[in-house]
Amino acid sequence: MIRVIVCGASGRMGSEVIRAVCREPDMELAGAVDPVQAGSDAGIVAGLKPLGVRIEEDIGTLLGQTKADVMVDFTTPQAAPGNARTAIAYGVRPVIGTTGINEADQKEVEALCNRQRLGGVIAPNFAIGAVLMMRFAATAAKFFPAVEIIELHHDGKLDAPSGTALTTAELVSRARETMTYEVAKPRVEKLAGVRGGEFHKGIRIHSVRLPGLVAHQEVIFGGDGQTLTIRHDSISRASFMPGVVLAIRRVMELDRLVYGLDRLIFG
Repeated sequence: MIRVIVCGASGRMGSEVIRAVCREPDMELAGAVDPVQAGSDAGIVAGLKPLGVRIEEDIGTLLGQTKADVMVDFTTPQAAPGNARTAIAYGVRPVIGTTGINEADQKEVEALCNRQRLGGVIAPNFAIGAVLMMRFAATAAKFFPAVEIIELHHDGKLDAPSGTALTTAELVSRARETMTYEVAKPRVEKLAGVRGGEFHKGIRIHSVRLPGLVAHQEVIFGGDGQTLTIRHDSISRASFMPGVVLAIRRVMELDRLVYGLDRLIFG
């Protein structure tokens, strides 16, 4: 059995992870962390029957009392790096879906995992369809001169642009290293920033935040007389769970940290 602890247990993603872990025959919920619901039963918070797993206020307290194999973190960019550092110190493998973590913190977590030869996963998106969308976009980028990215998320998302959009832009940029394109700019900009943020060499990203959305992204390519749109929609947080479950299993086989679910799917 893979013993899993969930940080951010009372959040929408954390609750979804708890339900997913409880469905898997080779996994066991070993603990849960969330200061908002500390003291509550993790099962009841996730909409299940009582599991006898008490939500703790911090991961250090939990790991001092409980043996675990994997920590899944869906918290905040401020909390996730510290949770990962604590988990690694206890020999627990981090699987991090929290986005907005700065590069310095990512590099530190990676170094800690690699130093201890401990598996770890950081992924901007755990939806397998989103991983395929990014790969298809990188392929299309070699054939079209112009591209823009529109990402749409719920109004509670803390970071903009999304980690998925930034990763997509990076993949597209690498594929277009030998291509140059001058983005058409309006002669009169009636609203500042209306053309989105420029990532690199004309790759623009637009962020939409609205209630009712979950996670959506389209990559629009333009060329002479044609356009190509590659779009992925997560209409439920359940869409992320096959990727999370895959990461929990595969991280047990790793001896280093990898970035991106695509590394687990495609190698």
